[in-house]
Amino acid sequence: MFKHVFLTGPPGVGKTTLVQKACEALVSSGVGAEGFYTEEVREGGRRVGFDVVTLTGARGHLSRIRDSRDSQPHGRREYTVGQYVVDLPSFENLALPLFRNIGSADGSSSSSRKVFVIDEIGKMELFSQSFIRAVRQTLDSSSCTILGTIPIPKGKPLGLVEEVRNRRDVKVFTVSKENRNAILQDILETLQECLKSKA
Repeated sequence: MFKHVFLTGPPGVGKTTLVQKACEALVSSGVGAEGFYTEEVREGGRRVGFDVVTLTGARGHLSRIRDSRDSQPHGRREYTVGQYVVDLPSFENLALPLFRNIGSADGSSSSSRKVFVIDEIGKMELFSQSFIRAVRQTLDSSSCTILGTIPIPKGKPLGLVEEVRNRRDVKVFTVSKENRNAILQDILETLQECLKSKA
């Protein structure tokens, strides 16, 4: 029996859009949703980084392209993915409290009708050990159903991503340009099944 649903697929295929559509559908059917998604930030038509956006609309930096004028910050370890510098404190300040909220959903039955969005468990987010711990706890807890996204395998496997992919209680949908419009119904049906098994 599946407890959680994850989407995977190449960058830019529409995983975040599907997550947002699924959330809208769930909320309108009376299911609570919390969590965050990642949005690209563009300036003058070019991508300059990514923001973390919570479902309530709070926004913070996840990463930005390094400014060539910036020198290495003194005494602080820098986390980079390609040309992007990851703003770990900003990400953790926004994302980690969401996990605490879901964990403390006062044990009432309301939390069992809740979907927790994690978009995404990717290279940038995995610099945070606290995030990794929080994801593992949420996967193992019975307090909510996760709707998340993970990257397709490329290069060195990412530990937590492979863990998620190989879990028996996770249903992974692979999103492609061909199926992304048709797949929403399947995702919603699986999520409803997950939520039912919690009720």
